[in-house]
Amino acid sequence: MSLTIVPPTQPNAAALKHTNSLGLHDTLEHGPSTIASQPSGALRNRVENWEETQDNLKLTMMRNVHGLHAPMRLLMERKMVSASPHMPVLPQSNIHLDILMGRDETVEAADVFAGPISGPPLDIHKDMERKLRM
Repeated sequence: MSLTIVPPTQPNAAALKHTNSLGLHDTLEHGPSTIASQPSGALRNRVENWEETQDNLKLTMMRNVHGLHAPMRLLMERKMVSASPHMPVLPQSNIHLDILMGRDETVEAADVFAGPISGPPLDIHKDMERKLRM
C-alpha cells in the first residue's frame, strides 16, 4: 500500500517494441502503424485507474491512523455486501456497497437512467425456479 494520490503513468510496453533509435515507428521494417499500437496517453491511464488509486490511498490512510483492523474490516464488509443475492427479474442496486465505497452522495448516469420503466410482465416464480435450477 502506498500513499499515491494520482495513478502513475505507465507507458504501454507493446507500443514501444517497434521503434528505431530515435523512438519513432519504423515503417519500412514493421509496416504502417495503427492507432491501436500507439500509446494511449498518460491522462487515459490515470482516469482509468483513478478510483482504484483513491481507494488504496484511503485504505492506507485508514491503516496508518486506526491500525490494520480498520481497512480489513471495511474490505470484509464490502465483500459480504457485494455477495448479496438479488431476485433475478427485479432491478439490482447495491446501496449498501455504495455507502461503504463512499458513492452514496454522488449522482451518476446509471442512477438517473436505470432502465426501462415499463416492460414485460414479471414472473418471479419462473425466474427463481430457473435461477435455482428447479
